[in-house]
Amino acid sequence: MNITVCVKQIPDQSSPGKLDPGSHNLVRDGKLILDDSDSYGVEMALQLAAEAGGGEVTLVSMAPNGEVSGIRTALAMGADKAVLVSDAKLAGADALTTAKVLAAAIKRNPFDLVIAATESTDGYTGTVPVQIAEILDIPSVSFAKKVELSGGILKVQRQTELGYDQVECPLPALISVTAGVVEPRYPSFKGIMSAKSKPVEVLEASTLGIEPGRNQEIITVRSAEERSSGVIITDEGDAHQQIIEFLEQLKVI
Repeated sequence: MNITVCVKQIPDQSSPGKLDPGSHNLVRDGKLILDDSDSYGVEMALQLAAEAGGGEVTLVSMAPNGEVSGIRTALAMGADKAVLVSDAKLAGADALTTAKVLAAAIKRNPFDLVIAATESTDGYTGTVPVQIAEILDIPSVSFAKKVELSGGILKVQRQTELGYDQVECPLPALISVTAGVVEPRYPSFKGIMSAKSKPVEVLEASTLGIEPGRNQEIITVRSAEERSSGVIITDEGDAHQQIIEFLEQLKVI
């Protein structure tokens, strides 16, 4: 069972984020960490590979400056190897360009299953996984909350507002997993040491046959409006009526 996991390396959320004053893009210089949402996909891949009796878990990522700190965390969890696409021409790439790059990188290794997070912590587009699946021409199942493999068939409980759908499709396929689908393991000391020697292939976009162009531009950025103090209702026997009138004004009732 060969499983590829798309992982994103993001700026450390414990430090205030900064925007480049010229491009208005998020500054991604320095050390990057593994997106918490991707740790669930890595753990899911490790468990499925073990249940299948073995296999290889490959990480695929796109990050600037050849940064591999976040990748090393996923390798320390137990993944076998990684492919990193790092190219200054990809700075500010939109979701579709990102999907094309990741899909091209995924194709470099045989795979039975591709796993991604539902959305990244610093992007929230939620569109990259399904775009990758479309480019690879494989089935896609989003919002997976439980995953099983049986005889070349992928069985997924897909989370919905009303509960979940039971979805089945043949492999190869792509799934995007929700937080809580599994409990990610902490890298052991042995895993951290072994991660240093695991292979990480670093590629440029041109190696994948992709020549990215400037496909999106952030014109301006402004601070969010401060939240108003709200309305204070003093109960003098008619508080319920004041609340009803307030909700009517908001067209809630």
